[in-house]
Amino acid sequence: MKRYLAGAAAIAVAAGGAYAQNAEVPDNLEKLSNFQSTGTTEFTTIEQGGDFAEGIKKTLEKITLPDGFKIELYAIVPDARHMAVGPQGIVTFVGTRKDKVWAVTDRNKDRVADEVKDFAPSLQFTIPNGPCFGDDGFLYIAEQNRVLLFPAAEFFYESPDVAAFNLVAQGELIPPDEESFNHTARVCKIGPDGMIYISLGQPFNVPAPEKMEKYNKHGIGGMIRMNTDGTGREVYTRGIRNSVGHDFHPETGELWFTDNQVDGMGDDIPPGEINRQTAAGQNFGFPWYGGGSTRTNEYKDEEVPADVVMPASETVAHAADLGMEFYDGGMFPPKYKNAIFSAQHGSWNRTTPVGARVMVTFIDDEGNAATEPFAEGWIDENGEYLGRPAAVAELRDGSLLISDDLAGALYRISYEK
Repeated sequence: MKRYLAGAAAIAVAAGGAYAQNAEVPDNLEKLSNFQSTGTTEFTTIEQGGDFAEGIKKTLEKITLPDGFKIELYAIVPDARHMAVGPQGIVTFVGTRKDKVWAVTDRNKDRVADEVKDFAPSLQFTIPNGPCFGDDGFLYIAEQNRVLLFPAAEFFYESPDVAAFNLVAQGELIPPDEESFNHTARVCKIGPDGMIYISLGQPFNVPAPEKMEKYNKHGIGGMIRMNTDGTGREVYTRGIRNSVGHDFHPETGELWFTDNQVDGMGDDIPPGEINRQTAAGQNFGFPWYGGGSTRTNEYKDEEVPADVVMPASETVAHAADLGMEFYDGGMFPPKYKNAIFSAQHGSWNRTTPVGARVMVTFIDDEGNAATEPFAEGWIDENGEYLGRPAAVAELRDGSLLISDDLAGALYRISYEK
């Protein structure tokens, strides 16, 4: 632990302005950045088991999977969204679109969580949807308009007070006047280059042309990357509507990401997208395209940039493809190695609901991608949602966690020969 404490202090000094505090930063963050106690003593803990859990287990009996796979309740986690599994396998951090980050621990290693409590309860979070880990054990949490860094989070999480620093201070991830209630669930990942990649969904169904210059400058409707000391920020990806899931191919290092497409064009268009990025600065077509090759009404008469990259795989319209992760574990059959598992959250305004399932995308040696259902059954025969998968994460044993922000739960998918 001393090594992590020393490292955190060194980063705080080396980063200089990147971690500088100002009058707008909550006092507790300033205290935690200086390794001072806040006086917070209480956690919010979530009961595991009971009638609520039994109801979810009955729902899981309806989920269909390929032969050899099974799905089980792992934890009750309110509003569960994106997950970050600790490099030591001690704890999984779960973000939400509200004001909590949850720490989920399986203490007896029976592959069912024993404890769920809030992480860093002395801090005020705002839409902390996107936790992600670096290999060094540093946890990053992408909020609506801030990114926080927690050195040695797996070891400090047992205490209400944790070492915490600004990576991107409040109000500096996007211009404050662009803060919105819509499309502000951020996602982050550490890339093969050691930089942190953060998605910045734009808030509109289709933005007005006068917004484009500002959005391109800040990376809104795209993805940014920066060094993990907060320096070197640049716009890496353009032409995205609202991506809430990205990961890097384990072998090629290429960035792949999901994207949610334009509403109000009909039940069956435009398609959702899984995209492949092979170079910095590529443009993926929004707002000229509403999804796939479907032109938006607002930009149908505008000339499309010549360098637009089309999707690697198209998915059913309005299924809301969110969190995704490449599978590189050893539990599943070999055909799943380096495949993408992704969560379809489900349509919100389609006449007949679609989605609410886990998808798998297989990629061949040429980079061609094909997406198909893997786990489904969260929409019943009445068209009622029994759950809404939001993200996936791989545990160290090679099983998969699926978050569900409707049921407020994590599920574990495992395989036995």
